[in-house]
Amino acid sequence: MIFKEDTICAIATAMIDAGIGIIRISGENALSFASKIYIDTKGEHSLLNFKTHTIHYGFICDLDENKIDEVMVSVMKAPKTYTREDVVEINSHGGRVVMETILNLLIKIGCRLAEPGEFTKRAFLNGRIDLTRAEAVMDLIHAQNEFSMKNSEIQLSGELFNKIDSIRKEIIYELAFIESAIDDPENYDLDGYNERLTKKNESWLSKIQKLIDSSNEGMIRKDGINTVIIGKPNAGKSSLLNKLAGKERAIVTDIEGTTRDIIEENIRLDDIILHVIDTAGIRDTDDVIEKIGVEKAVDSAKSADLILYIIDSTDSDFSHDERINNIIKENHVIVLLNKNDISDSINVTEEDIHKKYGNDIPVIKTSMVDETGMDDLKKIIGDMFFDGSILPKEEMYITNLRQREALINSEQSLEKVRESLNAFMSEDFLSIDLMNAYSYLGEIIGQEVDDDLVEEIFSKFCMGK
Repeated sequence: MIFKEDTICAIATAMIDAGIGIIRISGENALSFASKIYIDTKGEHSLLNFKTHTIHYGFICDLDENKIDEVMVSVMKAPKTYTREDVVEINSHGGRVVMETILNLLIKIGCRLAEPGEFTKRAFLNGRIDLTRAEAVMDLIHAQNEFSMKNSEIQLSGELFNKIDSIRKEIIYELAFIESAIDDPENYDLDGYNERLTKKNESWLSKIQKLIDSSNEGMIRKDGINTVIIGKPNAGKSSLLNKLAGKERAIVTDIEGTTRDIIEENIRLDDIILHVIDTAGIRDTDDVIEKIGVEKAVDSAKSADLILYIIDSTDSDFSHDERINNIIKENHVIVLLNKNDISDSINVTEEDIHKKYGNDIPVIKTSMVDETGMDDLKKIIGDMFFDGSILPKEEMYITNLRQREALINSEQSLEKVRESLNAFMSEDFLSIDLMNAYSYLGEIIGQEVDDDLVEEIFSKFCMGK
């Protein structure tokens, strides 16, 4: 991998008018470049003389020593820094013009504008963090709920690295033993080795399977539940979206067919994230535009994680489109019997739903007028997706697709080791699959990863991180 050793700089805070802005510099010349534009209260360019991990009051000046801003400057010397290089952080006022002026000054005297994620990439390339911690940094920045934040912090502490590294160390020990036994059979006895390696292999498979299993819940908790609202026109779909969103996101009228296109909204219910799609009412229609909306509704529902099927409980005609019936049979569905505030006009009951769709389907009596049923909805979602608990256990979850795929590949390699052991095949076959598992696990922590993948991972970071 080509490692650029030049000194980089970037604005590390959001490009908005704010009280404080931070310009970050990292590299061999970080201190000397920053000193050229910094002066202390005595008028001296003195950053090179300061002790590491100290912060200093002064001014940023242009090359003619005209003051630009009053600042606090943090000095951090290698190797005990984020990048393991010399790092300087200029804490200026947070105006866009101020920060851009300081940044342009640094570029003018020799700094290079950092690429997205380049500070963290340097931390990885310099051996300060592994790839799981680097990806946890990105996840922490983009965390949308408490679960994502806590899970990122657990991975930043090195828990995933330690689990993977431990398995890899055990695998490489067995590989070395096998190679030694093949090369020097007089001093290395393979009698009973099949049983010993079988126990080891089953332990590795169990640990890896637990991590893979955690990804199913982890990725839903992190990225959200793809949720589609379906039902007949005027059942209350748009009203439900508005109640969940806490704002008037969709138009609500008594006119059937108001919603013709899909409307999307990200919604938080406690620590649950729902990517909610409100769709056109499913019915037969001669209106060309509405017909397209109905087709979109059906297509969206087919790929959903969760269907919220809302029914007007005052509807005297409880006959539903066969397209709705097919959707319900193939998805996680919660039925909401709406308009229960009109108690003297109820025509559809919970018994009717269970008779039509079976007793396993959850049914909630709701009213968009008085918000009845919203707490029940949260509880049932918790039961469906999170073993009854909305808040996760205090443990680590895999929430990264790249890591999950590498775990699956390593598991498959160890399954082949199991097959070879059961067939009492020669140690050469064992070595091949053990080495493949070792390599796949190495991809997770960055020990066995190519340059293009590293570039792709860090290109997704924000500037200044």
